[in-house]
Amino acid sequence: MTTPILEIKDLHVKVEEEDKEILKGVNLTLPAGEVHAIMGRNGSGKSTLSYVLAGKDGYEVTQGEILFNGKDLLEMEADERAAAGLFLAFQYPIEIPGVATMTFLKAALNAQRKSRGEEELKIPEFMKMVKEASAKLEIKQDMLKRPLNVGFSGGEKKRAEILQMALMQPSLCVLDETDSGLDIDALKIVSEGVNHLRAANRSMLVITHYQRLLNYIVPDRVHVFSDGRIVESGDRELALELESKGYSSFDGHAA
Repeated sequence: MTTPILEIKDLHVKVEEEDKEILKGVNLTLPAGEVHAIMGRNGSGKSTLSYVLAGKDGYEVTQGEILFNGKDLLEMEADERAAAGLFLAFQYPIEIPGVATMTFLKAALNAQRKSRGEEELKIPEFMKMVKEASAKLEIKQDMLKRPLNVGFSGGEKKRAEILQMALMQPSLCVLDETDSGLDIDALKIVSEGVNHLRAANRSMLVITHYQRLLNYIVPDRVHVFSDGRIVESGDRELALELESKGYSSFDGHAA
């Protein structure tokens, strides 16, 4: 039997400073090659799960475990998780004034390669990779010369992040509210970029409020989050049911 890319078992997490439990027993298995969507209202714990997976400070795991390709994810530092193939696309990508997008991409890619014991990319090879990947996301070359995310529109920020994901080739992509702030044209372009990265050796966890994203990134499974746990799971029809009934109809359910 193939090892799932991600296994979350009875995960309990609290915010360190507030001593407040956010995740209250999350169980989730994400097989290789599948795309799973997590849907839930604000405050249900969706983004907290993505932060814990990425290793963000300020959260304490009080119970449970997370296995990433069979290894204990919680024993890894954030940079080790990235090097092992985990990528988090943020809801609000950060701005880095003074650092050109192209410079950032080259530094990130070579840092990952170095941690894996691989040689750094030569500039011609790197430029070819970026040119091919950016063309698929309709990213103009002048955008890559601008400081990372500074003055970018919502669509440009998300395209730049999906470009980073395409270059890093992670085995697990966690997309936190990727549709946030996107108009319909940008949503289509970003979704096409994500769909292009679907592969048998890669899995994706797509976190969203709205069913509309799932019209473009069609998931294999949908999980409903409520009060810090998954309360319902099903195929993509579950997302349509959520759209028509609302989240309140799932409150109090047990998965």
